[in-house]
Amino acid sequence: MDATAESNLESGLHGESGAPKIQERLQKRHLARIEDVERRKETKKSQSVAEEKGDYFSSAFNSERACIEELLSSCSGADRAAVTQKLDEATAKILLLQKFLNDSILFLTQYELRQAQAALQKLQTTLAETREEALPKKKFAFRARTKAADKASAQASAAPPPDAGTPADSGVTKVDRAPVSKQCGFSNINSEFLTKTAEEIQNQDLLLTHLTNCKVRLYGSPNTLHLKHIDSCEIRCGPVSTSVFIDHCRNSTLVFPCQQLRTHNTTNTQVYLHVTSRAIVEDCRGVSFAPFSWSYPTLDEDFSVSGLDRERNNWSQVDDFNWLAAGTPSPNWSVIPEGDRKTTWEP
Repeated sequence: MDATAESNLESGLHGESGAPKIQERLQKRHLARIEDVERRKETKKSQSVAEEKGDYFSSAFNSERACIEELLSSCSGADRAAVTQKLDEATAKILLLQKFLNDSILFLTQYELRQAQAALQKLQTTLAETREEALPKKKFAFRARTKAADKASAQASAAPPPDAGTPADSGVTKVDRAPVSKQCGFSNINSEFLTKTAEEIQNQDLLLTHLTNCKVRLYGSPNTLHLKHIDSCEIRCGPVSTSVFIDHCRNSTLVFPCQQLRTHNTTNTQVYLHVTSRAIVEDCRGVSFAPFSWSYPTLDEDFSVSGLDRERNNWSQVDDFNWLAAGTPSPNWSVIPEGDRKTTWEP
């Protein structure tokens, strides 16, 4: 070995700079291994926590759902007072179950969320059907008798449905007082201006179905809102305390705040939305969203009645159940450009 090589070897083994550098590299490698082990532990711990939360959610959700279903089934054959109490209790339980779901969204998988949303929709539908069957037309029959008494004519003995279609003394239009459906709402109407007051819809389940070229104004805070077979309509509604369900809607403009929105089979429709959870679309095309911008004199009061959080609006956070490609926006919905949004609304 020549003198130069020997000198280099000595420098590498015993030099002032060589040993510290090796020591530093070994130390960094050791720290990196420790950090990697800690990351793996944290990841495993997070997965375990998420699984535990998911298991708890599934167990608690299904237990409460079974309780609500049993409560609704017990309405059959009960007297009117008992049915009313049971329906009120079921409504309150569904509200709490909806809140439980909203609070659990962050750790639920898409499949778990979809299953829970479908179960809640089924509960809402069962609640509406049970109310319709157990408490049929009480509200409208009462109005019909009042109008007949006011007229003091032979119409007093007429059947409630035909008489309910006569104009009220208050000047409310005929269509406003004569929904075909047993639920509170409107059905099978073409080219009409329709309205309901807060007194009529407060805490009610609203059903609007088979409406064409209509303008609808719903003031107040309903419990749920169901829109089915809507064509070329403009529908505005006050704060809905729980869910809005849309099915087979096209060429329309919809305006409402709600806790949950689920939209099916809808095309070329604009939605001006305030929603405190994430909106859901399924089997839809050309649906576009903008923030809720309608205002009317009692809106603040109706928001208070609904219990919705005015500071929390997820109008642009939409889940498309037909488009689960991560990182790629769904082509089935879009955000309405600011310049194209309606900010003022005629009465």
